[in-house]
Amino acid sequence: MRRRHWGLLVSFLLLVVLPFAAVAYYLYEVAVDQYASTTGFTVRTNEAGAATDVLGGLAAFTGGGGGQRDADILFEFIVSQELVQRVNARMDLVAHYSAPYAQDPVFALSPDATIEGLVDQWQRIVRISYSQSTGLIELRVLAFSPDMARDVAQAIIEESQVLVNELNATARADAMRFAQTDLDSALVRLRTAREALTAFRTRSQIVDPESDLQGRMGVLNNLQQQLAEALIEYDLLGENTANPNDPRLRQSAQRIDVIQARIAQERENFTSSDVQVGGEDYPTLIAEFEGLVVDREFAEESYRAALTALDLARTNATRQSRYLAVFIQPTMPEAAEFPRREVIAGLAGLFLLLGWAILALIFYSIRDRQ
Repeated sequence: MRRRHWGLLVSFLLLVVLPFAAVAYYLYEVAVDQYASTTGFTVRTNEAGAATDVLGGLAAFTGGGGGQRDADILFEFIVSQELVQRVNARMDLVAHYSAPYAQDPVFALSPDATIEGLVDQWQRIVRISYSQSTGLIELRVLAFSPDMARDVAQAIIEESQVLVNELNATARADAMRFAQTDLDSALVRLRTAREALTAFRTRSQIVDPESDLQGRMGVLNNLQQQLAEALIEYDLLGENTANPNDPRLRQSAQRIDVIQARIAQERENFTSSDVQVGGEDYPTLIAEFEGLVVDREFAEESYRAALTALDLARTNATRQSRYLAVFIQPTMPEAAEFPRREVIAGLAGLFLLLGWAILALIFYSIRDRQ
């Protein structure tokens, strides 16, 4: 072997063998065993409640992808500092995960760790598998004892249920508030429409223009009937008398003229703006009345719809529209699965070998250029 060969061998021992031996020694002799508890859950939506909301015309929080959005919220909550603080207040995470720090400073938590350090440790001990397509969340919680691993997993489930209950309470309060606001607005609109109609009747002194119009039509129909009778009477007199100057003919003709003039006047009352009723022309009054009636009917329909929506919101408020469905209860581990000693040692050896090979190639490349 030449000198450069001995240099490669020595560098291999220093850069690969010794670090790998140190890593393997730490993993197999120093690192403390960790136990993993597995649990799985998702957020489910009450389908009956969602269907009722749709039928009631409500903007339901649980309809159309609401379950997926709730699962996204729950996922962000699990990795948040708030959940870490809640669980730490319940079971003192710092005390447990910092207990083996003197022996295993790599995988254990520092005893004087801040909340930020605890959150970083939380990212290592709580491993989340989340599928956005199905909304299923699966957790693997690591701890230095089997009981602690299961307890932390159970605490995450309980705190997640609290969050879901808070989402339910918020949704119920919003639905009730929006429904009550809509009902109040509809009531004001209905009251305004009815007051406007009452003011119109007081001003025009006409309770119902439609009834008044029907009365006028009755007068016109009666005049039409009288005109027909007068024409028949005139024709009969013309056939039974030979004297064209008969006073009865003149009287009958005069009666016909008067009836025809009255009919023309009554017809003009329906369309002429010169005919005044209570100081306003009749066609304008009819148009105003029709508009007020339409406004009142629309206000009544809006009020009924708002009242129905409020009843539905009140009904839904008594029913839990979201709930946490746990499909895997927290398991009790029997054997330590972490740290993954074989995997970590294999990766460490691979990267050490690759790093040594790259450094050797760089060294010989520079030497050959010289």
